[in-house]
Amino acid sequence: MIMTAPATIEATGVSERPTRMLVIATLLCSYPGIDATGQAHMEYPPNTYVIPTPDPVMFPESFYLYCFEQGVDAILIASCGTDSPYKGSFEQTARQIDRTYALMKQRDIDIRRLKLTAICSVCTKAFVKEVADMEAVLDDLGPIGPVAPAPGPVPGSVDEPAGEAAA
Repeated sequence: MIMTAPATIEATGVSERPTRMLVIATLLCSYPGIDATGQAHMEYPPNTYVIPTPDPVMFPESFYLYCFEQGVDAILIASCGTDSPYKGSFEQTARQIDRTYALMKQRDIDIRRLKLTAICSVCTKAFVKEVADMEAVLDDLGPIGPVAPAPGPVPGSVDEPAGEAAA
C-alpha cells in the first residue's frame, strides 16, 4: 500500500476522510485465516488493507511510525504468536512493539492505534473480532492527525546500524 500524502486535519480538528487500518499478516498463520474470512464472505470494514509477510519481525520500529506519518490510522499485526516457525520471532516482535509504543508516546500518538495479536490459519472469527475492536478504537480516536517525522534511527533497535548501539 503506497500513500502519497500524509493525512491532514482541518483547522477545526476534524478530518473529512475515512479512517484507514493496516493489517500485517504472517503468511503461514494469520494470512490464510484472513483469506478464509473473505472466502466465507464474512464482513469486515472496507478501510482494512492487508499486507502478507513472512513474519512481522521484519518490520523495524520506524516502519510503524512512517505508516502513521503517512496517514494510516491503525495497525493490527496479525502474527503466528508463539507458534511461529521462526524461533523467537514473536518475542522479538513483542519487544519491537514495546519500543514502538515508547516512540509513539514521544510523538503523542495514542498507543491503541497499534496492536500485536495472534491469529491462526483458521481463526476467521478471531480476525473479524480484532478488526471490529480496532475499528471501535478508531471510532473513539478518529483519523490520525499530523505526526512529526522520526528524527533518525531508533537507538538500540533494528533501525540502528550495527556497531552504533550504546555500550
